[in-house]
Order: sequence, then structure tokens, then C-alpha cells
Amino acid sequence: MEDWALIRRLAAEGVPKARIAERLGISRTTVARAVGSDSPPRYERTSAPTSFSPFEQRVRALLEDDPELPAVVIAERVNWAGSITWFRQNVKRLRPEHRRIDPADRLIWEPGDAAQCDLWFPPRKIPLEDGTTKLLPVLVITPAHSRFMTGRMIPTRKTEDLLLGSWELIQQIGRVPRRLIWDNEPGIGRGKRHAEGVPAFMGTLATKLVLLPPRDPESKGLVERRNGWFETSFMPGRSFISPADFNEQFTDWLGRANQRVVRTTKAAPIDRLDADRAWMLPLPPIPLHLGWRNRVRLGRDYYVRLDTNDYSVDPAMIGRLVDVTADLDRVRVRADGRIVADHVRVWARGSTITDPVHVETAARLRKQFQQPRPVHLADDLTRDLGDYDRAFGLTGEAI
Repeated sequence: MEDWALIRRLAAEGVPKARIAERLGISRTTVARAVGSDSPPRYERTSAPTSFSPFEQRVRALLEDDPELPAVVIAERVNWAGSITWFRQNVKRLRPEHRRIDPADRLIWEPGDAAQCDLWFPPRKIPLEDGTTKLLPVLVITPAHSRFMTGRMIPTRKTEDLLLGSWELIQQIGRVPRRLIWDNEPGIGRGKRHAEGVPAFMGTLATKLVLLPPRDPESKGLVERRNGWFETSFMPGRSFISPADFNEQFTDWLGRANQRVVRTTKAAPIDRLDADRAWMLPLPPIPLHLGWRNRVRLGRDYYVRLDTNDYSVDPAMIGRLVDVTADLDRVRVRADGRIVADHVRVWARGSTITDPVHVETAARLRKQFQQPRPVHLADDLTRDLGDYDRAFGLTGEAI
């Protein structure tokens, strides 16, 4: 390369080709070829058959059927007996030619158009009420135009908790995005099938649910990138004593994070939120009936079950129908519209939650039940014998 550059420079200065050849100790033909070339010289290896060549067509046929087939499996199928490293290198070279192409479009998110929804699982177990620890999901909703982040830890991935969390985060945003984008979460829906209660929720909000097809990560990339950011920016150096403590710390951190400038938009999410909300839908004018709901007849064991946990109820309601409702924080039981049990919702599994007042009421009712019923007898058990005479028509005169 250096000789080629020197030859061309000397030739440009007017040095004769013979003088250049003599000076550099090369032939004049080489000098002429360098002066007349359009590009620098490069070494090109002449292709020749290798040990892989006899197997190439069979390998291509297998990759045509399954482009992701492991190289070790391919080697076994074609009876390869040579170096597996050399075989892997050749399969790696051929594999891109047989993969189907999936272009990724540049998406433009208009104000108010969509919000991306996802579940993030923090890589740290959270202590629960019974002393156990568990990995709990965090529901995250991010309006796509402003990149404004909202999130809350929820007890389960079930539909009831997903809808409760979604409504709480939408209220934090202040208005309803025209589309809510989900990635086939079973509690929301898959394909064309929606989970029970989801269509009514979307209809009340007047928004559209979009369930992404498989292998379409770009359509929900905004919220997934933020999930990764949470793990690298929020989680390090933190400890949590309960889900409530996690939510408090996370909400405080999001307040600061939403004030940071986003590289792609050159603006902070909080500064773009008003423009995003201006094109969103208003919150529904009617209250939403969300959460866990069930009607049961209270048995002698005066407990009702909700999500694997048992909660005590006023024993005076035994044998009557009661309505069990729960949100993310409280569990309430009503009879004829009157609250007969009110508990803090427990996130641990398989727990029994008892109100001491209910135990005292049960003891009183049990004592009353075990007492014998009083027998009411007449004070005077004697009877006038004349009553029998009169009953049979016998009087003193007849006798």
C-alpha cells in the first residue's frame, strides 16, 4: 500500500516511470499498473474447496426449514466428523442468508394516541406480612408521545389487580390515552381473546385495547427500555420492607425521573405531558366498578376466601348472603349494604386474617347456643275433679 501511494505521488510530480522503478527496485510494469489503477491494491484469497464444502448444500437445506437450528444439531444430522468450531463458523456464515427478514419501522407517536403498558418484575424479593419474600409485579404505563412514566407494584397478575392498577395509573396521568398497547398478558388478553371484564373496562374508558402479535418488540420498546432503566437506576442500593415501602420509594423516584431530559425527544417527559393530555380522552364521568367481587353464603366457619387468603366476617351473618369486594388495599364484606367486615388486604399467600371483635362475637353466640332452652311449666299442676264430672255430664244431683 505504501509503495502504491509513493508511485502515484512520484508520477504526479513528473518523475519518469523508469526512474521510479529504478528507485524503488521494482519492475516498470508494476509502476505502470499502479499509475493506471483506480483503487488501492488489496489481497484476495482464491476460493478453494474446504472440508465443509461437501456438507454445505445439506446444511443449507436444514437452515431453510429452521434458520435457528443449533449448529450441534445440524452437525449430527449431516454426520459431520471434523472440528465443531470450524463447523460452527461456517453455519454462522450461512445462517443470515436463510433467516426471514423483519424490518423495523420508525414509529411516530402522536400526542394522546397511545400508551404502552407492561409488567416489570424487580430483581429483588419483597418482604410480605407473614415474613416470607416474593417477586412481585410492577404495572408500568408510559404515554408514548411524552414518555411520562407511571408505575405501581400490585399483588398479582390477575385481571382484577391489573385493571385496578391501570385505573389508578390512568388517574395519575389525568386523562385516557386513545390506545392502550399490551403484549399478550394473560390477565388482559391474547390474540383476539380478551380476559373477562377487560372489554367492559375499555368500553367505560372509551379507549381501544391493542394486543400486539408475537415477535413485535418495537411496538412496545419504549416501556421495555424504561423497565431496564429502572433496574439500573432505581434498584441499586435500595432495600424495601414491604410493598407499600416499595411503592412510596418508586413514586418519589419517578417524580424526579420524569424531570430528566430524554435524549430522543430533547425534552423532559413532564414538559411534554400537557401536550400529550390535550389530545387524550377525558376520564369517564361515571364511577368504575373494579376489583374483586363475589357473593357467598357465610358458613359456620365465619370466613370468606379472596385470592388464597381467608378473612373473618361478623358471625351474626352466618347463613346469610354476603358481598365480598376488594381493591389493592382493602377487603370489605357487606350484608344488605352494611359493612360487616373490613380488613387490610394481605399480599402473602395462604394467610388467615381475623378481627378480634369477630372472635368475641362468635364466643358469645356459641355460649348462647349451648345453653339449654328453658321449659315453661304451669305454677299449679292440680285439677278440680268436678271438671271431669261436668265434662261427662255428671252432676251432684244425679249421683
